[in-house]
Amino acid sequence: MGDPKYPRRVWRKPKRPLNYDLKMEELKTLGTFGLRTKRELWKAHTELSRVRHQARSLLAVRQKVRDEKEPILMKSLARVGLVSNDATLDDVLNLNVYDLLSRRLQTIVTKKLGFKTPYQARQAIIHGHIMIGDRKVDIPSYTVTVEEEDGVHFSPESKIPEMLEKTKSEPQPTEAPAEAEGETEAESPTEAPAEAVEAPAEEAAAPKDETSSTEE
Repeated sequence: MGDPKYPRRVWRKPKRPLNYDLKMEELKTLGTFGLRTKRELWKAHTELSRVRHQARSLLAVRQKVRDEKEPILMKSLARVGLVSNDATLDDVLNLNVYDLLSRRLQTIVTKKLGFKTPYQARQAIIHGHIMIGDRKVDIPSYTVTVEEEDGVHFSPESKIPEMLEKTKSEPQPTEAPAEAEGETEAESPTEAPAEAVEAPAEEAAAPKDETSSTEE
């Protein structure tokens, strides 16, 4: 049978998932970064918890052990752009989930390639329009390193850049025509009752003339 593909879960649910403030914050984060489900957000929280746990563990060990393991952790975090090269463990403890989500391929593509929404960037990634260097990457949650960030670009056969240029070059509608239409629409109802009032007056005058002529 072989080993299972996913032997363990890489995310944990929040302790109070039905908390109203927590739910509103999660929905806001999902819309900001274009996440598909809350599971992707929980994965980021779990990864952040793991990194912070490592930093707290290093603060509790002896200085000799800390000097050996701290550079390894800081190098791995600086490689993906979470901290600077001269950062300390205190900087690691100050990280939040937004720092992790900003290093996703979907977020970087949205900012760098000019997409209007992160959901458009996600669709382009899944359909194979994005490359990192010489290879296609179709995983929106892929963590982009600092070295790979400059190599993010569209694939040669992609037509999305042309579509984005067309949307930018199209003239945006101004507000003046809308105001003019509003004025004409406002004037038309007032003119109609005037004509309706004048018509019965003429019809009412006509019978009086006929009666006068008959009397003469």
